[in-house]
Amino acid sequence: MVKENSKYRWVVFSTVLMAYFLIVSQRTAPGLISVQLMNEFQISASLIGILTSAQFFAYAGLQIPIGILSDRFGPNIFLITGTILSGIGTILYSIAPNEYILLLARTMVGVGDATIWINVVLILSQWFKPNEFVRLLGFAGMSGNLGFLLATVPFSAWIALMGWRMPFLTTGIILFLIGILLYIVLVKIPKKTMKDVVRQTSMRIENREKTLNILLRVFSNRQAWATFFCHFGIVGTYVGFIGSWAVPYGMHVYSLTRSEASQLILIGIIGAIIGAPITSWLASRVHSIKRPYAIVHLIVFCCWLAFLFFSGKPPFFMLILLYFFIGCGIGASALTFAIVRGSFAMKEVGVVSGFANTGGFLSAVLLPAIFGKVLDHFQSMDTAVGYQYGFWIPVAFSLAGLIGVFLIKEKEQEIEKGA
Repeated sequence: MVKENSKYRWVVFSTVLMAYFLIVSQRTAPGLISVQLMNEFQISASLIGILTSAQFFAYAGLQIPIGILSDRFGPNIFLITGTILSGIGTILYSIAPNEYILLLARTMVGVGDATIWINVVLILSQWFKPNEFVRLLGFAGMSGNLGFLLATVPFSAWIALMGWRMPFLTTGIILFLIGILLYIVLVKIPKKTMKDVVRQTSMRIENREKTLNILLRVFSNRQAWATFFCHFGIVGTYVGFIGSWAVPYGMHVYSLTRSEASQLILIGIIGAIIGAPITSWLASRVHSIKRPYAIVHLIVFCCWLAFLFFSGKPPFFMLILLYFFIGCGIGASALTFAIVRGSFAMKEVGVVSGFANTGGFLSAVLLPAIFGKVLDHFQSMDTAVGYQYGFWIPVAFSLAGLIGVFLIKEKEQEIEKGA
Protein backbone atom coordinates (compact mmCIF):
# COMPACT_ATOMS: atom_id res chain seq x y z
CA MET A 1 0.00 0.00 0.00
CA VAL A 2 1.34 3.47 -0.96
CA LYS A 3 1.18 6.08 1.80
CA GLU A 4 -0.02 8.98 -0.39
CA ASN A 5 -3.06 7.00 -1.59
CA SER A 6 -4.03 5.27 1.65
CA LYS A 7 -6.97 6.21 3.84
CA TYR A 8 -4.69 5.55 6.81
CA ARG A 9 -2.88 8.82 6.11
CA TRP A 10 -5.84 10.66 7.67
CA VAL A 11 -5.32 8.70 10.89
CA VAL A 12 -1.70 9.86 10.82
CA PHE A 13 -2.81 13.43 10.10
CA SER A 14 -5.30 13.49 12.99
CA THR A 15 -2.91 11.95 15.53
CA VAL A 16 -0.01 14.22 14.61
CA LEU A 17 -2.22 17.31 14.80
CA MET A 18 -3.57 16.23 18.20
CA ALA A 19 0.00 16.09 19.54
CA TYR A 20 0.86 19.44 17.98
CA PHE A 21 -2.30 21.03 19.39
CA LEU A 22 -1.49 20.10 22.98
CA ILE A 23 2.24 20.86 22.76
CA VAL A 24 1.62 24.34 21.39
CA SER A 25 -0.70 25.09 24.31
CA GLN A 26 2.27 24.69 26.63
CA ARG A 27 4.25 27.39 24.84
CA THR A 28 2.01 30.14 26.19
CA ALA A 29 0.13 28.58 29.14
CA PRO A 30 2.91 29.57 31.61
CA GLY A 31 2.21 33.20 30.69
CA LEU A 32 -1.13 32.88 32.51
CA ILE A 33 0.66 32.44 35.84
CA SER A 34 3.55 34.91 35.49
CA VAL A 35 2.28 37.14 38.30
CA GLN A 36 1.40 34.10 40.43
CA LEU A 37 4.91 32.67 40.04
CA MET A 38 6.47 36.03 40.90
CA ASN A 39 4.48 36.09 44.15
CA GLU A 40 4.83 32.41 45.10
CA PHE A 41 8.56 32.09 44.42
CA GLN A 42 9.47 35.76 45.09
CA ILE A 43 11.13 36.22 41.71
CA SER A 44 11.51 39.28 39.47
CA ALA A 45 10.03 40.10 36.08
CA SER A 46 13.48 39.54 34.57
CA LEU A 47 13.57 35.98 35.90
CA ILE A 48 10.07 35.31 34.53
CA GLY A 49 11.40 36.46 31.17
CA ILE A 50 14.36 34.10 31.53
CA LEU A 51 12.03 31.18 32.38
CA THR A 52 10.09 31.83 29.20
CA SER A 53 13.24 32.35 27.17
CA ALA A 54 14.77 29.08 28.43
CA GLN A 55 12.08 27.08 26.67
CA PHE A 56 12.43 29.01 23.43
CA PHE A 57 16.25 29.05 23.65
CA ALA A 58 16.28 25.25 23.75
CA TYR A 59 13.75 25.20 20.93
CA ALA A 60 15.67 27.64 18.74
CA GLY A 61 19.07 26.08 19.38
CA LEU A 62 17.93 22.61 18.31
CA GLN A 63 16.05 23.48 15.13
CA ILE A 64 18.92 23.01 12.69
CA PRO A 65 20.31 19.83 14.33
CA ILE A 66 16.81 18.33 14.48
CA GLY A 67 16.24 19.27 10.84
CA ILE A 68 19.45 17.52 9.76
CA LEU A 69 18.73 14.42 11.84
CA SER A 70 15.11 14.24 10.70
CA ASP A 71 16.13 14.45 7.04
CA ARG A 72 18.66 11.69 7.67
CA PHE A 73 16.78 9.26 9.92
CA GLY A 74 13.14 10.17 9.34
CA PRO A 75 10.70 12.25 11.39
CA ASN A 76 8.84 9.57 13.35
CA ILE A 77 11.30 8.86 16.15
CA PHE A 78 11.88 12.55 16.83
CA LEU A 79 8.20 13.44 16.94
CA ILE A 80 7.51 10.57 19.35
CA THR A 81 10.48 11.32 21.61
CA GLY A 82 9.76 15.05 21.63
CA THR A 83 6.14 14.55 22.64
CA ILE A 84 7.11 12.25 25.52
CA LEU A 85 9.84 14.66 26.68
CA SER A 86 7.39 17.58 26.58
CA GLY A 87 5.04 15.55 28.77
CA ILE A 88 7.76 14.76 31.31
CA GLY A 89 8.89 18.40 31.40
CA THR A 90 5.34 19.62 31.96
CA ILE A 91 4.86 17.14 34.81
CA LEU A 92 8.11 18.35 36.39
CA TYR A 93 6.97 21.97 36.02
CA SER A 94 3.76 21.17 37.88
CA ILE A 95 5.60 19.82 40.95
CA ALA A 96 8.51 22.28 40.98
CA PRO A 97 9.48 23.39 44.52
CA ASN A 98 11.66 26.31 43.41
CA GLU A 99 12.66 28.47 40.43
CA TYR A 100 15.60 26.19 39.52
CA ILE A 101 13.30 23.24 38.86
CA LEU A 102 10.95 25.55 36.96
CA LEU A 103 13.90 26.50 34.74
CA LEU A 104 14.89 22.86 34.21
CA ALA A 105 11.30 21.89 33.40
CA ARG A 106 10.82 24.67 30.84
CA THR A 107 14.12 23.72 29.21
CA MET A 108 12.95 20.09 28.91
CA VAL A 109 9.68 21.23 27.37
CA GLY A 110 11.65 23.39 24.93
CA VAL A 111 13.84 20.44 23.89
CA GLY A 112 10.76 18.29 23.30
CA ASP A 113 8.94 21.07 21.50
CA ALA A 114 11.98 21.60 19.25
CA THR A 115 11.28 18.30 17.50
CA ILE A 116 7.62 18.91 16.73
CA TRP A 117 6.92 21.34 13.90
CA ILE A 118 9.78 20.30 11.62
CA ASN A 119 8.63 16.71 11.81
CA VAL A 120 4.98 17.64 11.35
CA VAL A 121 6.04 19.29 8.08
CA LEU A 122 8.09 16.25 7.04
CA ILE A 123 5.36 13.76 7.94
CA LEU A 124 2.77 15.72 5.94
CA SER A 125 5.26 15.82 3.04
CA GLN A 126 5.67 12.05 3.17
CA TRP A 127 2.03 11.05 3.61
CA PHE A 128 0.31 13.54 1.29
CA LYS A 129 0.59 14.53 -2.33
CA PRO A 130 2.24 17.87 -3.15
CA ASN A 131 -1.04 19.44 -4.29
CA GLU A 132 -2.56 18.64 -0.88
CA PHE A 133 0.36 19.98 1.12
CA VAL A 134 -0.27 23.76 1.21
CA ARG A 135 -3.92 23.38 2.23
CA LEU A 136 -3.15 20.81 4.92
CA LEU A 137 -0.29 22.95 6.22
CA GLY A 138 -2.88 25.65 6.85
CA PHE A 139 -4.97 23.22 8.88
CA ALA A 140 -1.87 22.12 10.78
CA GLY A 141 -1.22 25.75 11.63
CA MET A 142 -4.84 26.11 12.70
CA SER A 143 -4.50 23.15 15.09
CA GLY A 144 -1.53 24.86 16.70
CA ASN A 145 -3.55 28.03 17.09
CA LEU A 146 -6.33 26.01 18.71
CA GLY A 147 -3.61 24.96 21.16
CA PHE A 148 -2.97 28.64 21.86
CA LEU A 149 -6.73 28.98 22.34
CA LEU A 150 -6.69 26.24 24.97
CA ALA A 151 -4.07 28.25 26.85
CA THR A 152 -6.37 31.25 27.25
CA VAL A 153 -9.83 31.19 28.83
CA PRO A 154 -10.16 27.37 29.31
CA PHE A 155 -6.75 26.96 30.93
CA SER A 156 -7.18 30.19 32.91
CA ALA A 157 -10.51 28.97 34.27
CA TRP A 158 -8.96 25.61 35.13
CA ILE A 159 -6.16 27.40 37.03
CA ALA A 160 -8.69 29.58 38.88
CA LEU A 161 -10.66 26.48 39.90
CA MET A 162 -7.84 24.11 40.92
CA GLY A 163 -4.69 26.19 41.25
CA TRP A 164 -1.89 26.18 38.70
CA ARG A 165 -0.20 22.86 39.52
CA MET A 166 -3.00 20.38 38.73
CA PRO A 167 -3.71 21.67 35.18
CA PHE A 168 -0.03 21.39 34.24
CA LEU A 169 0.28 17.94 35.83
CA THR A 170 -2.76 16.62 33.93
CA THR A 171 -1.55 18.10 30.65
CA GLY A 172 1.87 16.51 31.11
CA ILE A 173 0.36 13.05 31.67
CA ILE A 174 -1.84 13.38 28.57
CA LEU A 175 1.18 14.42 26.47
CA PHE A 176 3.12 11.38 27.67
CA LEU A 177 0.24 9.10 26.62
CA ILE A 178 -0.04 10.80 23.23
CA GLY A 179 3.65 10.05 22.68
CA ILE A 180 2.88 6.35 23.12
CA LEU A 181 -0.07 6.66 20.72
CA LEU A 182 2.21 8.27 18.12
CA TYR A 183 4.52 5.25 18.29
CA ILE A 184 1.59 2.95 17.54
CA VAL A 185 0.26 5.10 14.68
CA LEU A 186 3.54 6.11 13.03
CA VAL A 187 5.75 3.05 13.60
CA LYS A 188 4.02 -0.10 14.76
CA ILE A 189 1.01 -0.20 12.42
CA PRO A 190 2.79 1.06 9.24
CA LYS A 191 5.62 -1.44 9.78
CA LYS A 192 3.10 -4.26 9.49
CA THR A 193 1.01 -2.89 6.63
CA MET A 194 3.14 -0.54 4.49
CA LYS A 195 6.39 -1.88 3.09
CA ASP A 196 7.27 1.41 1.37
CA VAL A 197 7.75 3.11 4.75
CA VAL A 198 10.64 0.79 5.62
CA ARG A 199 12.08 0.94 2.09
CA GLN A 200 12.09 4.76 1.95
CA THR A 201 13.67 4.98 5.39
CA SER A 202 16.47 2.59 4.35
CA MET A 203 17.16 4.60 1.20
CA ARG A 204 17.32 7.81 3.24
CA ILE A 205 19.89 6.34 5.66
CA GLU A 206 22.07 4.95 2.85
CA ASN A 207 22.25 8.22 0.89
CA ARG A 208 23.85 10.47 3.49
CA GLU A 209 25.55 13.78 2.73
CA LYS A 210 28.18 15.41 4.92
CA THR A 211 26.56 17.68 7.50
CA LEU A 212 29.05 20.49 6.85
CA ASN A 213 28.14 20.55 3.15
CA ILE A 214 24.45 20.78 4.01
CA LEU A 215 24.99 23.63 6.46
CA LEU A 216 27.22 25.60 4.09
CA ARG A 217 24.62 25.30 1.34
CA VAL A 218 21.80 26.45 3.64
CA PHE A 219 23.75 29.34 5.23
CA SER A 220 24.74 30.69 1.83
CA ASN A 221 21.22 30.51 0.38
CA ARG A 222 19.29 33.77 0.15
CA GLN A 223 15.95 31.98 0.14
CA ALA A 224 16.79 30.20 3.40
CA TRP A 225 17.69 33.51 5.06
CA ALA A 226 14.49 35.07 3.75
CA THR A 227 12.41 32.39 5.48
CA PHE A 228 14.54 32.81 8.63
CA PHE A 229 13.73 36.53 8.84
CA CYS A 230 10.05 35.98 7.94
CA HIS A 231 9.67 33.70 10.92
CA PHE A 232 11.83 35.94 13.15
CA GLY A 233 9.48 38.86 12.60
CA ILE A 234 6.07 37.23 12.66
CA VAL A 235 6.37 34.27 15.04
CA GLY A 236 8.75 35.44 17.74
CA THR A 237 6.94 38.71 18.37
CA TYR A 238 3.64 36.93 18.91
CA VAL A 239 4.87 33.90 20.84
CA GLY A 240 7.37 35.88 22.90
CA PHE A 241 4.81 38.50 23.97
CA ILE A 242 1.77 36.26 24.40
CA GLY A 243 3.79 33.61 26.22
CA SER A 244 5.14 35.97 28.86
CA TRP A 245 3.80 39.51 29.04
CA ALA A 246 0.37 39.76 27.40
CA VAL A 247 -1.58 38.75 30.53
CA PRO A 248 0.46 40.97 32.91
CA TYR A 249 0.13 43.79 30.35
CA GLY A 250 -3.66 43.55 30.44
CA MET A 251 -3.67 43.35 34.24
CA HIS A 252 -1.23 46.22 34.88
CA VAL A 253 -2.06 48.67 32.10
CA TYR A 254 -5.82 48.09 31.68
CA SER A 255 -6.57 46.89 35.25
CA LEU A 256 -8.07 43.64 33.99
CA THR A 257 -8.36 40.43 36.00
CA ARG A 258 -6.28 37.44 34.88
CA SER A 259 -9.39 35.90 33.34
CA GLU A 260 -10.28 39.10 31.49
CA ALA A 261 -6.72 39.49 30.22
CA SER A 262 -6.71 35.91 28.94
CA GLN A 263 -10.03 36.58 27.21
CA LEU A 264 -8.38 39.48 25.43
CA ILE A 265 -5.66 37.15 24.18
CA LEU A 266 -8.47 34.96 22.90
CA ILE A 267 -9.11 37.62 20.25
CA GLY A 268 -5.62 37.07 18.89
CA ILE A 269 -6.11 33.33 18.90
CA ILE A 270 -9.33 33.68 16.92
CA GLY A 271 -7.40 35.76 14.40
CA ALA A 272 -4.77 33.02 14.18
CA ILE A 273 -7.37 30.28 13.71
CA ILE A 274 -8.99 32.26 10.92
CA GLY A 275 -5.72 33.41 9.39
CA ALA A 276 -4.14 29.97 8.91
CA PRO A 277 -6.63 28.36 6.48
CA ILE A 278 -7.61 31.64 4.80
CA THR A 279 -4.06 32.63 3.87
CA SER A 280 -3.31 29.10 2.63
CA TRP A 281 -6.48 29.19 0.52
CA LEU A 282 -5.62 32.67 -0.77
CA ALA A 283 -2.10 31.58 -1.71
CA SER A 284 -3.59 28.70 -3.70
CA ARG A 285 -6.09 31.03 -5.41
CA VAL A 286 -3.57 33.67 -6.52
CA HIS A 287 -0.85 31.05 -7.26
CA SER A 288 1.59 32.96 -5.08
CA ILE A 289 2.81 32.65 -1.52
CA LYS A 290 4.89 35.82 -1.44
CA ARG A 291 2.17 38.35 -2.29
CA PRO A 292 -0.36 37.49 0.44
CA TYR A 293 2.47 36.85 2.91
CA ALA A 294 3.97 40.31 2.24
CA ILE A 295 0.61 41.94 3.00
CA VAL A 296 0.36 39.98 6.25
CA HIS A 297 3.85 41.07 7.34
CA LEU A 298 3.06 44.71 6.58
CA ILE A 299 -0.13 44.56 8.66
CA VAL A 300 1.67 42.96 11.62
CA PHE A 301 4.40 45.61 11.52
CA CYS A 302 1.82 48.40 11.52
CA CYS A 303 -0.01 46.80 14.45
CA TRP A 304 3.09 46.76 16.66
CA LEU A 305 3.85 50.31 15.54
CA ALA A 306 0.41 51.37 16.78
CA PHE A 307 1.37 50.40 20.35
CA LEU A 308 4.20 52.94 20.17
CA PHE A 309 1.98 55.60 18.59
CA PHE A 310 -0.41 55.39 21.56
CA SER A 311 2.42 55.34 24.16
CA GLY A 312 1.87 51.69 25.08
CA LYS A 313 -1.86 52.06 25.77
CA PRO A 314 -4.07 52.20 22.68
CA PRO A 315 -7.82 52.62 23.15
CA PHE A 316 -9.37 49.37 24.27
CA PHE A 317 -11.42 48.84 21.10
CA MET A 318 -8.25 49.33 19.05
CA LEU A 319 -6.36 46.89 21.28
CA ILE A 320 -8.90 44.23 20.35
CA LEU A 321 -8.30 44.89 16.63
CA LEU A 322 -4.51 44.89 17.08
CA TYR A 323 -4.58 41.53 18.84
CA PHE A 324 -6.83 40.12 16.12
CA PHE A 325 -4.59 41.16 13.21
CA ILE A 326 -1.37 40.15 14.98
CA GLY A 327 -3.08 36.79 15.53
CA CYS A 328 -3.89 36.56 11.82
CA GLY A 329 -0.16 37.02 11.22
CA ILE A 330 0.85 34.03 13.32
CA GLY A 331 -1.83 32.01 11.54
CA ALA A 332 -0.27 32.89 8.20
CA SER A 333 3.22 31.87 9.36
CA ALA A 334 2.69 28.33 8.03
CA LEU A 335 3.31 29.86 4.59
CA THR A 336 7.00 30.04 5.52
CA PHE A 337 7.15 26.25 5.21
CA ALA A 338 5.15 26.23 2.00
CA ILE A 339 7.93 28.45 0.64
CA VAL A 340 10.53 25.98 1.92
CA ARG A 341 8.72 23.03 0.34
CA GLY A 342 8.50 24.84 -3.00
CA SER A 343 12.10 26.06 -3.03
CA PHE A 344 14.19 23.12 -1.83
CA ALA A 345 14.62 19.44 -2.58
CA MET A 346 12.81 17.02 -0.26
CA LYS A 347 16.11 15.87 1.23
CA GLU A 348 16.69 19.45 2.45
CA VAL A 349 13.19 20.36 3.61
CA GLY A 350 13.86 19.31 7.20
CA VAL A 351 17.07 21.28 7.71
CA VAL A 352 15.77 24.43 5.96
CA SER A 353 12.51 24.20 7.93
CA GLY A 354 14.64 23.99 11.06
CA PHE A 355 16.66 27.01 9.97
CA ALA A 356 13.51 29.05 9.33
CA ASN A 357 12.00 27.96 12.62
CA THR A 358 15.20 28.97 14.40
CA GLY A 359 14.49 32.54 13.34
CA GLY A 360 11.03 32.52 14.88
CA PHE A 361 12.08 31.10 18.18
CA LEU A 362 15.32 33.03 18.45
CA SER A 363 13.03 36.04 18.36
CA ALA A 364 10.81 34.40 20.99
CA VAL A 365 13.90 33.87 23.18
CA LEU A 366 15.08 37.45 22.94
CA LEU A 367 11.78 39.29 23.27
CA PRO A 368 10.61 38.12 26.75
CA ALA A 369 14.04 38.58 28.33
CA ILE A 370 14.62 42.06 26.86
CA PHE A 371 11.03 43.04 27.61
CA GLY A 372 11.47 41.94 31.24
CA LYS A 373 14.68 43.99 31.54
CA VAL A 374 12.87 47.07 30.23
CA LEU A 375 10.00 46.59 32.69
CA ASP A 376 12.42 46.16 35.60
CA HIS A 377 14.25 49.34 34.55
CA PHE A 378 11.05 51.40 34.63
CA GLN A 379 9.42 49.67 37.62
CA SER A 380 9.64 52.79 39.79
CA MET A 381 7.64 54.79 37.24
CA ASP A 382 4.13 54.46 35.84
CA THR A 383 3.63 50.86 34.66
CA ALA A 384 2.52 51.95 31.19
CA VAL A 385 5.88 53.66 30.63
CA GLY A 386 7.75 50.35 30.87
CA TYR A 387 5.44 48.74 28.34
CA GLN A 388 5.66 51.79 26.08
CA TYR A 389 9.42 51.38 25.73
CA GLY A 390 9.12 47.59 25.67
CA PHE A 391 7.04 47.74 22.50
CA TRP A 392 10.05 49.02 20.57
CA ILE A 393 11.26 45.40 20.60
CA PRO A 394 8.40 43.79 18.58
CA VAL A 395 8.42 46.81 16.24
CA ALA A 396 12.09 46.22 15.39
CA PHE A 397 11.63 42.45 15.14
CA SER A 398 8.57 42.70 12.87
CA LEU A 399 10.48 45.10 10.61
CA ALA A 400 13.07 42.34 10.15
CA GLY A 401 10.21 40.01 9.11
CA LEU A 402 8.95 42.54 6.58
CA ILE A 403 12.42 42.78 5.04
CA GLY A 404 12.62 38.98 4.97
CA VAL A 405 9.40 38.52 3.00
CA PHE A 406 10.59 40.97 0.33
CA LEU A 407 13.81 38.95 -0.04
CA ILE A 408 11.83 35.84 -1.09
CA LYS A 409 12.28 34.74 -4.67
CA GLU A 410 9.20 32.94 -5.91
CA LYS A 411 8.87 30.88 -9.05
CA GLU A 412 5.90 31.69 -11.21
CA GLN A 413 2.93 29.37 -10.77
CA GLU A 414 4.73 27.75 -7.79
CA ILE A 415 1.48 26.85 -6.07
CA GLU A 416 -0.02 25.23 -9.14
CA LYS A 417 2.97 22.92 -9.34
CA GLY A 418 2.40 21.72 -5.81
CA ALA A 419 4.72 23.90 -3.70
